[in-house]
Amino acid sequence: MVEHTVKSYDRELDTLERRIAEMGGIAEKMVIEAMDALANADTVLAHQVVATDLRLDALQREIEDMTVMTIARRQPVANDLRELIGAIRIAGDLERVGDLAKNIAKRTVKVGSEARVPRAIIGLKHMNEVATELLKDVLDAYAQRDEARAREVWERDIDLDALEDSVFRDLLTHMMEDPRNISFCAHLLFCSKNIERIGDHATNIAETVVYLVTGEPMRTERPRGHMEADDDFDAAGDDV
Repeated sequence: MVEHTVKSYDRELDTLERRIAEMGGIAEKMVIEAMDALANADTVLAHQVVATDLRLDALQREIEDMTVMTIARRQPVANDLRELIGAIRIAGDLERVGDLAKNIAKRTVKVGSEARVPRAIIGLKHMNEVATELLKDVLDAYAQRDEARAREVWERDIDLDALEDSVFRDLLTHMMEDPRNISFCAHLLFCSKNIERIGDHATNIAETVVYLVTGEPMRTERPRGHMEADDDFDAAGDDV
């Protein structure tokens, strides 16, 4: 980041970056804990994840307010304006990641004491590990303004889409094997879609990082899995 003659300006930009780093840490933790709660039928942890989302929402509002005030006071151009626009974009994506993790936690509470199929969660856990890794790597790319790493995350999202296809087929198989599995596996289908959407938000952040570094948007269409191309799921809505 370029240093300015007005040191208070640098402090404002540094504060924004720290708030985004805090949001990123919270969002990562929520994603991990939401899956732990689902895998272990831990409703106490699930409620904690839901409660944590309030902090993420508050940070997003703080970042938006700080950014608007900085734009009004400093009237930035070029690199500085991109930094501020990028902060708003990334904060919005991280807030959505928190919402998606919260959805998974809410599903855990809804499942409650229903008949569980432990082997049905294995694929979901793998998906969640990949999504968490994408999120971590793209946040590192943002902190380091690493265009190459951001592009790598962007390209790897197709792997998560492929995993979602596999999980979808596995869950359908479990439901056909035994009708008693239908309710539990239906909840897992929603969870798998939430995890896939977390990957989408990681790619959004990757696109923002490339924009910050180069000043140009990524012009190549994002890689998409087969199911995602035909999916009508509302990425912005609550699934529970």
